[in-house]
Amino acid sequence: MTEVTRAEHCVIACAEEWRDDGEVLASPMGMIPSIGARLARLTFAPDLLLTDGEALLVTPDGTVEGWLPYRQHLTLVTGGRRHVMMGASQLDRHGNQNISCVGPWERPTRQLLGVRGAPVNTLNNPTSYWVPRHSRRVFVERVDMVCGVGNDRAAGARYHCLRRVVSDLGVFDFGTPDRTMRLVAVHPGVTVEQVREATSFELAMADEVTVTRAPTPAELRLIREVLDPGNARAREVAG
Repeated sequence: MTEVTRAEHCVIACAEEWRDDGEVLASPMGMIPSIGARLARLTFAPDLLLTDGEALLVTPDGTVEGWLPYRQHLTLVTGGRRHVMMGASQLDRHGNQNISCVGPWERPTRQLLGVRGAPVNTLNNPTSYWVPRHSRRVFVERVDMVCGVGNDRAAGARYHCLRRVVSDLGVFDFGTPDRTMRLVAVHPGVTVEQVREATSFELAMADEVTVTRAPTPAELRLIREVLDPGNARAREVAG
């Protein structure tokens, strides 16, 4: 069997974010998180609910197993029964996310997706982030616009819970006393110094920065032969 790729380590890191969640709606955004959520459902998180993104609950192979009308979807979103993994054009040390615009609000230099559902997601259910290209342009000192709400802005939000950030370099949580971002794991072949150099703010470090675990042979078979036989994951994460 060929060597495990960086993309496959990222799939595992994303899948692990749904471990022990129980019966919640998994909402992955992006190729790597989607493969990760489906892998988690097939292995260590069998109670996860997966959606087609519209109105149905589906199994990892796309078989319809339930109906999820919009009103019920909102109940899950606003009641903490959903774990979303969103993308981010910018993230700061507090976990504030920007997917709307780059530059000053009065005259931005770039228009992005828009705020969309980020405030509702972050204030009402557990949220993680996926960043396929870790750089100083993404991990910034201060986001240009707050879309997803960070730990410094969420006082009184009952279900606000920033879990982790997974990038193509490593895994981060918010386990410091002031709930700012810290590095907890690097992917194989990545150094702590590389992560520091690719981050605009000073990162906190876990007492022991570990290495992302490799997929088991069974997980690797599922990734390569069942979930992503076309290797679309390699287009999102190189190497």
